[in-house]
Amino acid sequence: MINEVFVEGRATYGSRRIRQKLIQKKIIISRQRVVKLMKESELAVKTKRKFKATTDSKHNQPIAPNLLDRKFDVHQPNCYWVGDITYIPTDEGWLYLATVIDLYSRKVIGWSMDSRMKADLVNNALLMAIWQRKPEDGLVWHTDRGSQYASDSHRSILTQHHIKQSMSRKGNCWDNAVAESFFHSIKTESIHHHRFKTREEARHVIFEYIEVFYNRVRIHSTNNYLSPVDYESLPLKILQKAV
Repeated sequence: MINEVFVEGRATYGSRRIRQKLIQKKIIISRQRVVKLMKESELAVKTKRKFKATTDSKHNQPIAPNLLDRKFDVHQPNCYWVGDITYIPTDEGWLYLATVIDLYSRKVIGWSMDSRMKADLVNNALLMAIWQRKPEDGLVWHTDRGSQYASDSHRSILTQHHIKQSMSRKGNCWDNAVAESFFHSIKTESIHHHRFKTREEARHVIFEYIEVFYNRVRIHSTNNYLSPVDYESLPLKILQKAV
């Protein structure tokens, strides 16, 4: 059963997550026992790498205040969204990925990919999220201070949909830790295990990771060890009681 869960989690689950999945399957086992059996089966979690920032905060556009203030535990959907940009190497050159995550469930609700890191990249990701979720007025949208997020076109979208803009403090990656964490996951668990010949090949792998694995299968400790989709399917009253 441990091997099955490990494969289902695409070699990304350590002993803590595997134990939680077994408990969900009505199998009671200690974490120490899971660790021992994983070692016996030579199950090693995919390795980690360090990443560098991609956005450029050296610009003369307006900077929004930090409304999120590291309050990452959110108990209602569509109240706080976070976003960021990362890069994926291919033999054709860089492919840039912008994402939008709902802090309530950690679900990726909007994403966009392009060969250029322009404002359209983040605009398209945000518009996808708005189209899918149709948030009420007052939603807080938090990002870093990148020029794409501070652009006139991006701020126009926020004004049109009555969204409040929030930005991290200068040079402080912890202010947007959830968005950074997602990029860490996708790179550690997927991207760094491929060599992409084309951008299109990378697009397919990223799409599959987000829409098939991350949102629907991958369990999150902040979601009571449920996937984002499963977490959002539960009634709010049950989740609020658990909190």
